Amino acid sequence: MSRYNEKYFNKDEMHCNSIDELIDKNEEILWRGKPKKSAFIWSKILNLLPLALLWITFDGFFIYGIIKTGAFEQLGTIFVIFIVVFFLFHLAPFWIWLSNALSAALQHKNIEYAFTNKRIIIRSGIIVDIKIIYYMDIQTVNLKIGLIDRLLKVGDIYITSKSGTARLNDIENPYKILNFLQKIVNDIKTDMYYPNNLRPNENKGYQTNYKID
Repeated sequence: MSRYNEKYFNKDEMHCNSIDELIDKNEEILWRGKPKKSAFIWSKILNLLPLALLWITFDGFFIYGIIKTGAFEQLGTIFVIFIVVFFLFHLAPFWIWLSNALSAALQHKNIEYAFTNKRIIIRSGIIVDIKIIYYMDIQTVNLKIGLIDRLLKVGDIYITSKSGTARLNDIENPYKILNFLQKIVNDIKTDMYYPNNLRPNENKGYQTNYKID
């Protein structure tokens, strides 16, 4: 009967906040990076901005009209409280945009991506969240570069796997990183599927070493 690794049941190991804490003894980090800070913050500011401005403008005119006509002075206290609470909830798109914009720097601080010789590790969230994607489960890897991304020289890498989708945001040198990731996925899948006795001499199997130029 095989033995389990006791470290996976250690209380401290159950709350890993760093990618380095997750790396196994025989695991090697091939690439690690973060979103480009300026691009990430601008994306958070610009995302939902048109909707937020439209929403605050519409509600602002409505509130101004109520104040201008003196309706608040004529209405009872309960009705005034109702109006205030209603607009606090009705402005939800604006509050969502504002919270995303104000927390962008903190979100960026917690985000980190890593490709290892075994898996992809994605660290993100204000409250740290760790997502693991194994290369064998990856179905597609794509790149999207929008207008703002092009100006800031970044791109978003989309990964589709059996467990769902993931996105690496605002990556610098996106074409280079995309090609490197595709190579790792292809090599490891080939190593797993290709019979050992039929591998060419230069292919050392799953222990293939990867280097990024």
